[in-house]
Amino acid sequence: MILIDPPTWPGWGRHWSHVVSDASLEELHDFAERISLPRRLFDEDHYDLPEERYEEAVAAGAREVSGRELIRALIASGLRVRQAERR
Repeated sequence: MILIDPPTWPGWGRHWSHVVSDASLEELHDFAERISLPRRLFDEDHYDLPEERYEEAVAAGAREVSGRELIRALIASGLRVRQAERR
């Protein structure tokens, strides 16, 4: 399942959501491709999605969850990249 948190993360003059899969990175990349989300917005275990595209992602099937729920699901899936593992 694709999950999305509210666009509350500030950066580059706007707010952002995180989009994750609770199943696989393949599912996540397929979803991003379906909504034409550029690969450059992928950050190791999630996509960053600008606030103006939030409703589009939800309409395409992303399930709205809180930021806390999103992180829990990502950890439970085994797809979470920890800070120490990043680049």
